[in-house]
Amino acid sequence: MTTHVTIIGAGLGGLTLARVLHVHGIPATVYEAEPSPTARAQGGMLDIHDYNGQPALRAAGLIDEFRELVLEGRQAIRILDRDGSTLFDKADDGTGGRPEVQRGELRQILLDSLPAGTVRWGHKVSGARALGAGRHEVTFADGTTVTTSLLVGADGAWSRVRPLLSDATPEYTGRAFVETCLFDSDNRHPATAKAVGGGSLFVLAPGKGIQAHRERGGTLHTYVVLTEPLDWFAAVDFTDPAAAAARIAQEFAGWAPEVTALITDGDTAPTLRPVHALPIGHRWDRVPGVTLLGDAAHLSAPNGEGANLAMYDGAELGTALAAHPGAVETALTAYEQAMFPRAAEAAADGIRLHAYLFGDNAPHSLVTAFMEDEQQAS
Repeated sequence: MTTHVTIIGAGLGGLTLARVLHVHGIPATVYEAEPSPTARAQGGMLDIHDYNGQPALRAAGLIDEFRELVLEGRQAIRILDRDGSTLFDKADDGTGGRPEVQRGELRQILLDSLPAGTVRWGHKVSGARALGAGRHEVTFADGTTVTTSLLVGADGAWSRVRPLLSDATPEYTGRAFVETCLFDSDNRHPATAKAVGGGSLFVLAPGKGIQAHRERGGTLHTYVVLTEPLDWFAAVDFTDPAAAAARIAQEFAGWAPEVTALITDGDTAPTLRPVHALPIGHRWDRVPGVTLLGDAAHLSAPNGEGANLAMYDGAELGTALAAHPGAVETALTAYEQAMFPRAAEAAADGIRLHAYLFGDNAPHSLVTAFMEDEQQAS
């Protein structure tokens, strides 16, 4: 008898798992708190890596659909000094292994690949409990429940499934992002659009920075990074977008105006995104009938790997379940024993990346790292 898989969370990881299971004829249901696929914007650009995200999409049978989403030229990287002078500028020559797509469009091809009714929208989980013999009961906010013999928490940083396996909770890293966007930048903000260039922009200093991505239609998606305690951000009135933007921009006084315009001229209200992380090397002892993937398992500071790892987790878990029919625990053990070190290595790499981005020698540490990568590639 094939075990029906219950997946909590319709992010990229949960959907990849559902799709890979479907490819192998294994039934699954995904429960998602959001009321519909269009309930909120799905974030900005994602670079999908040739060593994890792309293999996951191949396992899902969606690599051709993915390639149709790729935005050409977006692998370009530019690093500016705070006065606007160029420190590093690499064009996208089409040979890089990290093509860029819009997160929402990627999620949509996964949704479209699943049988109707696979995702149950508007199901916010309030808790989960063990029933014994590997079975679990999930309770939703409306009081309804579902019982399952295989539960997968793909429900992100504040997972309601994680407590079944681990007492770990995410902790604030001491750094936060403030997110905003400029629309139609080439026409409305040409100096800023020129500064950003065709792909990703980094303007950095120790402890802070302004990062931007060029998205579809000339949208510039900006992430302002500040290393401050949560109390500092609590003193910023984010209910007043203009005041919040002005306060954040004060931290970049004297920086090139075409760069700070990414903050002061934003077309969307500044949104605070505190960065939390689980301990590096987070793991748990095998608990029958339940596991985690993506941020629920190994939340770390943003380092370009999160979405890729979540999809890879989903693909690897789905493949393991297909490879061990009737032996769920064997599959879960194999999946977890490979996932734990993979996630720990990525999180450690992320710590090193953040040292390049925001350490005492920023931005020159990042410039040196990119130049060394180019030399090795050549």
